[in-house]
Amino acid sequence: MKTTPPRALLPAGLRAPGRWAVLPAAVLAGAALGGGYGVLKTPQYAATSYVIVVPAGKSDPAAALGFAQAYGRVATDIAVTGDAQVWAGVTADTLRKNVQAATSPDAPMISITARAERPSKAVSMADGVARALVLNSTHVAGSTGVKVVQFSRATKPLAPVSPSAPLSALVGGCAGGLLGGLVLLVRPKRGTARGEARHSRQAAAPASSAAVPAPAVATHQPEAV
Repeated sequence: MKTTPPRALLPAGLRAPGRWAVLPAAVLAGAALGGGYGVLKTPQYAATSYVIVVPAGKSDPAAALGFAQAYGRVATDIAVTGDAQVWAGVTADTLRKNVQAATSPDAPMISITARAERPSKAVSMADGVARALVLNSTHVAGSTGVKVVQFSRATKPLAPVSPSAPLSALVGGCAGGLLGGLVLLVRPKRGTARGEARHSRQAAAPASSAAVPAPAVATHQPEAV
C-alpha cells in the first residue's frame, strides 16, 4: 500500500523553503521599527491633580455632583481662558492637547491629568488647570451655588508613562509576525488557484481537440460495366 507523504498535503506555495523566511524577517523588521520608535520618541510623564465640588451656603448637596460633571467637560476651556497657561508656562494649544479631566459618577470629584516631556512641567500643568477651576468657581459661586476646592495637588512622577524601547520592540515584533503570517496564508492560496486554472486549461485543450471529428476520406468505387 502506497502512502502519501505529509509534505504532499501542503499547498505548493508552503512547500517552498524560501517562503518561510518571510515570517522571521517580518518579526525582525517589526522589532527593529518598534525598538527604534521607543528609543527616538521623547518620554512622556503624567501628573494628576484632584479637585472636589462642594455646595456653597445652603444650596442642595445633590447639585454638586451635576456641577462636577459640567466642570469636568469644560476644564480645559476654563483653564485656557484663565491664567493656567501662565502658571504652567505653556501655550493654550498645549493645554488642550495634553490635559484631560475625568469625573466620577458617584462623587463630585474631578481628576486632572497632564502629560509632558518633563515631570515638573506635567505637575505645573495639572496644578495650573486645577487652580483655574478653583478661581472660576469662586467667581460664579453666587449663581451656581457650588464651588471647587483643591483636594490633592499633583505629585512629581518618578517614571514615564510612555512605552519603553524593549516594550515597543516586543509590540513591533508581534505585529510584524502577524503580518508575515497573513502573507504566508494569503499568497499560497493565490498561487494554488493560478496553478489549478493553468492545469484545467491544459487538460481541456486535448479534450477539445479530440472532440473535433476528422474529415471523411472518400473511397473510390469502380463503375459497373
